[in-house]
Amino acid sequence: MEYSNQFLTGDASVVLKQLPNESVDLTVTSPPYDLMRQYKGEVDGKKIFKGGYSFPFEEIADELYRVTKEGGVVMWNVADQVIDGGESGTSFRMALYFQSIGFLIYDTMLYGKNSPNFPEMGRYGQVFEYCFILSKGKPKTFNQIRDKKNKWAGHSNFGKPSSRQADGSLKQHESFTVADYGARYNIWYIANGKGYTTKDEIAYQHPALMPEELAEGMILSWTKPGDIVLDPMSGGGTTAKMAYINNRNYIGIDLQDEYNDIAKERIKLATPYTEDNPNPLDKYIITREELMEKRRQTREANKKKKAEQNG
Repeated sequence: MEYSNQFLTGDASVVLKQLPNESVDLTVTSPPYDLMRQYKGEVDGKKIFKGGYSFPFEEIADELYRVTKEGGVVMWNVADQVIDGGESGTSFRMALYFQSIGFLIYDTMLYGKNSPNFPEMGRYGQVFEYCFILSKGKPKTFNQIRDKKNKWAGHSNFGKPSSRQADGSLKQHESFTVADYGARYNIWYIANGKGYTTKDEIAYQHPALMPEELAEGMILSWTKPGDIVLDPMSGGGTTAKMAYINNRNYIGIDLQDEYNDIAKERIKLATPYTEDNPNPLDKYIITREELMEKRRQTREANKKKKAEQNG
């Protein structure tokens, strides 16, 4: 694609119009959280956009639907500002708008931080952000990351495994042994802050960085090598960097040349993974197709075992 592996400067609602229909496999982005950051004066509350947002959200969302491939995914990382004592609800309004224009709210994931920004006196500390997984139809790619260490690894399940059916009855299942590692849940706990979000010192010139671990996990989950990953509010270029080192193509868009320059420098400092130097997460990844085949083999083995027991 013409704009692959480039950083473009301008308003995303305008720049996105340059991209072809259904040309992007995955978008990973984190827009402004209401008025919590001003981004060089670009988000100051003086200009209110369609729908009451602090930036042209609806126009960007419409363009994202147009440029996303069938089966493509948008990961929208967002949180709400507390205004007049209550949360704004902007995150939910955005998710529902995405749904109204054709996206599926495929999953509502959470990114759990290691600590709140400041101690709360009248409520519990806010330590998570939303990561809405928005798909254009059924996701065409899913690579499950299975790096969650199981507490009961090596043990057989307790009792007879079963699941509740729609009519209320219990269906019995075969016993199994707990594996060393299992699939992640949809809440990802990721350390954030200086030295954790990224090791790139230059990146901290941007006021609101996405953790590299969050961007990388999403890219590995929803794309294949060679796919195109977009960030229409690129900021410090975290999405682009993690796409680059994992052998995906990237497109970054930002209002500020200064932020795009930071992103370009981070790309220069980065080294892509290779067969000789693979991503440490690779050994924990299993594709949806591999999962389905594994499940099929398990069913066949259980049928065979049952037949042998029945003589």
